[in-house]
Amino acid sequence: MIRPFFLLSAVLAVALAGCATPEGPATRLDKANVLPLELDDSFQFRKILTSVFDPYLAEQRAPGGRTGGVIDFERQRRTWGAVDSLEVSKRHGSYFTFFWRTSSDSDVTLRLEYRQAGLGNYVMAQERYYPAARGSYRSTFQVTGDDFLENGLVSAWRALLIVNGRVVGLRQSSMWR
Repeated sequence: MIRPFFLLSAVLAVALAGCATPEGPATRLDKANVLPLELDDSFQFRKILTSVFDPYLAEQRAPGGRTGGVIDFERQRRTWGAVDSLEVSKRHGSYFTFFWRTSSDSDVTLRLEYRQAGLGNYVMAQERYYPAARGSYRSTFQVTGDDFLENGLVSAWRALLIVNGRVVGLRQSSMWR
């Protein structure tokens, strides 16, 4: 006879396995169109994490090129699985993680708009779409590879929660204008 605890554990493990699937790549936009602003309290950003993985910056900041602690851990995490220097260089770039939530059922688009040092005022954008979103979400974006190597660091960014063509949530860096 199967004990109820083990049966419950197996069902719970199978149910949570579906939640652990990684996000696919974000959709890149050719042009970020301007949308009307209608902020709504039922859509909110909870926390935003940004990081830059660029070994040249680490060498400039730390004497002798040494890093330690959290910085070293982040470098190891970003390079996990890379087998040669080409794969490592493709992972150099800016990384963004947004924790956000909504209390109403809506089709939500999360858009990251950003400027890079080598492009001046030109705005680039990436999007992720969440149909019938309700609850808490974690979304990641990255500007890596050739985009990062050719155009440089992300100098300013803003994140938009979009519902029905209207901006309902907004967070931006202090450099965004």
